[in-house]
Amino acid sequence: MNLSEIFVRRPVMTILVMFGFLIFGIVAFRLLPVSQLPNIDYPTIQVTAELPGAAPETMASAVATVLEKQFSTIAGIDSMTSLSGQGLTSITIQFSLDRDIDAAAQDVNSALAATARLLPASMPTPPSFRKVNPADFPVFFLALTSDTVPISTVDEYAETYLAQRMSTISGVAQVLVYGQQKYAVRV
Repeated sequence: MNLSEIFVRRPVMTILVMFGFLIFGIVAFRLLPVSQLPNIDYPTIQVTAELPGAAPETMASAVATVLEKQFSTIAGIDSMTSLSGQGLTSITIQFSLDRDIDAAAQDVNSALAATARLLPASMPTPPSFRKVNPADFPVFFLALTSDTVPISTVDEYAETYLAQRMSTISGVAQVLVYGQQKYAVRV
């Protein structure tokens, strides 16, 4: 006697077992966790360069183009996007999923070192980079205003006290201060 003989001799039992498998399969299929956009951490690095007072066209031609040419020699880049504004250029480099983010960061660092002499000499600081996760998004915005204190004092408080303290909290990846107005003396 073999297994198939039982199902041939008892057709009602065969139908009930098949019906049970079908019901079990439908219930199990509906309980499977499915995500249309799975959580994938793409190895991404963002490079920022500042040249105070430079027009966006100058930033694009004198800074972003030079950096992009050097970055294009790095292996494993999936996409590279740049955004140039008033005195600021931001280049986002996304690497292939199999690329190690630490090795990519070393490649970006050596590319930045190679372009140092090609960038404008008036740049106050060399371009910097940081590892980012494009799936992260801001979860907390804080606006500071004052009717009695000048905005430059509020900005100094936000940068030296609030931003420093918030960045030490566990789980905080980055703190950015927008709308800055530095104290300046005009002669």
